[in-house]
Amino acid sequence: MSLESLRSLHLRPERIASLSRGVRGGAEFVITTAPFTGQVLARLPQSSAQDVAHAYAAARIAQQHWAARTPAQRAAPFVALHDRVLGNSELIDIIQAETGKARNSAFEETADVAGLALYYGRHAKKLLAPRRRRGAIPLATRTQELRQPKGVVGVISPWNYPLSLGICDVIPALLAGNAVVHKPDTQTALTALAARELLVGAGLPADLWQIVVGEPAEIGQPLIDQADHICFTGSTAAGRRIAAEAAQRLIGCTLELGGKNPMLVLADANVKKAAKGTLRACFSSAGQLCLSIERIYIADAIYDDFVQLFAGHTRALRLGSGPKFDYDVGSLTSQRQLDIVERHVADARSKGADVLAGGRARPDLGPYFYEPTVLAGVTAEMEVYANETFGPVVSLYRFSREDEAIAMANDSEFGLNASVWTRDPRRGRKIGSQIRCGTVNINEGYGAAYCSNDAPMGGMKASGQGRRHGEHGLLEYTELQTVASQHLIGFDPLPGVSARLNSGILAGTYTAMKRLRIR
Repeated sequence: MSLESLRSLHLRPERIASLSRGVRGGAEFVITTAPFTGQVLARLPQSSAQDVAHAYAAARIAQQHWAARTPAQRAAPFVALHDRVLGNSELIDIIQAETGKARNSAFEETADVAGLALYYGRHAKKLLAPRRRRGAIPLATRTQELRQPKGVVGVISPWNYPLSLGICDVIPALLAGNAVVHKPDTQTALTALAARELLVGAGLPADLWQIVVGEPAEIGQPLIDQADHICFTGSTAAGRRIAAEAAQRLIGCTLELGGKNPMLVLADANVKKAAKGTLRACFSSAGQLCLSIERIYIADAIYDDFVQLFAGHTRALRLGSGPKFDYDVGSLTSQRQLDIVERHVADARSKGADVLAGGRARPDLGPYFYEPTVLAGVTAEMEVYANETFGPVVSLYRFSREDEAIAMANDSEFGLNASVWTRDPRRGRKIGSQIRCGTVNINEGYGAAYCSNDAPMGGMKASGQGRRHGEHGLLEYTELQTVASQHLIGFDPLPGVSARLNSGILAGTYTAMKRLRIR
């Protein structure tokens, strides 16, 4: 794919320059490259620590006015965003140009954001509404639980799903009444800038969503130091550092981190359906998805049939690039990811693993292409066994007993996503409840749980803390406040009543309320 072809996808220099003006900064610049070609894609302003400070200052002023609006008043831009983002061809082009992913995978990001924007736009009013709580003394105490915005949320989003994993955190943070200072990964900053432009066009006050661009070493600490809450998606190692920094400041943090996600294919599974469905679970976005399946445990009774079908389907996957839907898997995004994939596969090969499909880079297609790869015979001394590859590589294992498979699925420091395939969904749900992962999908790889916008999504163990989606994903960005008013009678003795007599009255009242089940 030529640079001229990329520019024909709405990415001409004047359009890139227009988007770049949304970055807070500009004294220095950074260059990004297109994964499909390895050629220069964009020249972006680079933010300084001072730029971050200015972003927070502008955001705080805007947030005061925004928080004064009701949730219903705040919702309109997000409902409008649904139509602006869903299937937006320019946005899909930008995602592809920055990540190298296939057209369909880029389209899925627009569908994800559209669905979540509509969900929160329609439900935020109810989710943020004051809740009546039982008072200390029935009839005499009126107690309400309120949800107050935290202030300004710092969002640090990754390169692999630049629309989904950036904007799907920005949306609830804003709807909860906060402002946002957002540091997208530099490689995929154009996607965030284009999404911001769409939301501002839908009616969001521009200063509420500030975007800064730069390396963590330069602006990471200033971003955390001035935030009222931090939302981070990335590696477990970086997440631990951010959590420690947040703890020092006594602010909250929402973290979605690494995964080494397991799939269980039970003996009663529909082998044909499982072998086909597993392809997307493993190789969507060239495996650069935090929810991707990287290890599959298959029942002995169906192992040979499943492996034959799955490996055959994998070998038939079409690699490609460009603005059409006529291929299945795109490119990796960077040399760094290609190096990890090549190292994991080479290490497994050298220690005796069998390569059933793929197993090689494809420089004939582009600098970072790698074939979807299936490994068997993987053992614990191989690097790929326990470490996240974050590429198009999956390892296959046998099991004879279901309790053994559950134990192997749980034998990981990570706990983000899992999948169970069976003809009996009830049985699948029972097994799924025993897997220590934040989401478990039955007869699906990741989409069933992730796309259920009303349900929480996030990780256990070293895969993070906090949740996206549902009421949890919105309330993460609020502070709880209790407001209670006292009426008629109080807790102090009435005139002429001694403290001793008053304590007896209160004790008798509490005992009566218990017996009557009032309390």
